[in-house]
Amino acid sequence: FNVNEERMPFIKEWSKRNDVEVATSSDSLTLDNIDLVDGYDGVTIAQVGNFDSKIFPELKKRGIQQLAQRTAGFENFDLEEATKNNILVSNVHSYSPESIAEFSLLLGLQLIRKSHLLDKKIKEQDFRWVPEIRGRIIKGKTIAILGVGNIGLTVAKLYKAFGANVIGYDPYPRDSVSHILTDKSSIEEAVQQADIISVHMPAFPDNYHLFDEKMFQLMKNDAHLVNVGRGSLVDTKALIKALDSNELVSAALDVYENETTYVPGNHRGQVIEDEVLQQVLFHQKIDYYHHCAYYTDDSIKNMTWFALDATLEVINTGDTKYRVN
Repeated sequence: FNVNEERMPFIKEWSKRNDVEVATSSDSLTLDNIDLVDGYDGVTIAQVGNFDSKIFPELKKRGIQQLAQRTAGFENFDLEEATKNNILVSNVHSYSPESIAEFSLLLGLQLIRKSHLLDKKIKEQDFRWVPEIRGRIIKGKTIAILGVGNIGLTVAKLYKAFGANVIGYDPYPRDSVSHILTDKSSIEEAVQQADIISVHMPAFPDNYHLFDEKMFQLMKNDAHLVNVGRGSLVDTKALIKALDSNELVSAALDVYENETTYVPGNHRGQVIEDEVLQQVLFHQKIDYYHHCAYYTDDSIKNMTWFALDATLEVINTGDTKYRVN
């Protein structure tokens, strides 16, 4: 389900290599089309937005024992309901750390070198060298990595190569990465010291709007925020207020807390009714991208293959290393 044409070559290659029949649908899986799974042994989807938990018992009735999400995020599934119905939910937790990490670094570079202002000046044919567009360098700056998993650690390595002082916070710190970054005891401690804060955390109820007014007040006034984690981590209204009051210099957002209404989608010529998103799109201190840090050739291939691998693994063995419940 949720298959578009760009995934088809990877699906066909996997199908041939594993000698497994794979049928596809461009639609999302719903109660209205649940009959499409009849006669099949497994299901993969790329769910955007909340998943209707009433589907789980319907899958169970049809002998389906798993549901493979083709992305890292799984917070839109009610895992308790899935477990009650003996449905194993899996995700692709590490499909291409380099894709997101390199994009995160790109955003950090854009902010610290003020490329958005440079683009504006060029369009205005203003070629002067003025303090407004003068940037800084990463060497010697302090970079805070929040969420030191596969992606966060890759980001840390990239910044380290630039000569930055890299610090980090993760609820499960690893001694083995001490040569790359210095662990901090709390998010607040890391944020207070950072010139660039790079966010790589999953979304959970207890970190909703982690970046609120109080958190922004802790930041250095010349700090930059990069969020390529989850949109719900940032209180967007509070971010805009902080930028307008010069509590931080700029922000780059690859994710937005209410993005599912618009992303992905083509809204040319249409009115964006979300007033907060409107402010984000046109704010002079925000670089916004539509959840595309992950979007590379390697990611699309790996997301497709790893989800199919998980599906086949559950069919053959009853379990998979990609399970999340």
